[in-house]
Amino acid sequence: MSGPSPDARDTGRDPLRSAPLKVLVGLLLAEAIGLASLTAFLLYEIFTEVPDSYAAAIGITVLAAIATLWLSIIAINTLRGFAWVRGAIVTMQVLQIAVAIGSFQGLFARTDIGWLLLVPAVAVLALLFSRPVISATARRGD
Repeated sequence: MSGPSPDARDTGRDPLRSAPLKVLVGLLLAEAIGLASLTAFLLYEIFTEVPDSYAAAIGITVLAAIATLWLSIIAINTLRGFAWVRGAIVTMQVLQIAVAIGSFQGLFARTDIGWLLLVPAVAVLALLFSRPVISATARRGD
C-alpha cells in the first residue's frame, strides 16, 4: 500500500512537498551536522589529549559516529516518505531529551547545552505528529 494518502489525492498536493516536512528534515539534518561536529571534536580530542580511559574515549566517539550515520539515514528516508522513520525519530528525540535533562543537573551542569538539545527535540516531536507530516510519511514497503 504505497503512494500518497487519500487526503493528498483529494487536494492534488504532494504531501512530500509540505512545509512542515521540509522543516522537520531541516531540523534532523541540523542535528546530524551537530552530531558530526561533535564526532570530529571527539576524534580530535583522542589524538591531542590524554584521556583517562582510551577505551571509554573511543567508545563514546564510535557511538557518536553511529548516531550521526543513523540520524542522517533517518533524515534522508523522511524525505522519501517511509513510515518507519516516525518510530526512529521518536526514539532519537527521546534520547536527546534525556541527555538534555541530564545537562540541566549535576556537578557539571550546562544549561546552555541542555537548551540546545531540548528545544530542537521538542520541535521535531511537535512537527512529527502534525497532520501534514503524518500523511507524508505513510509510505510502506519499497
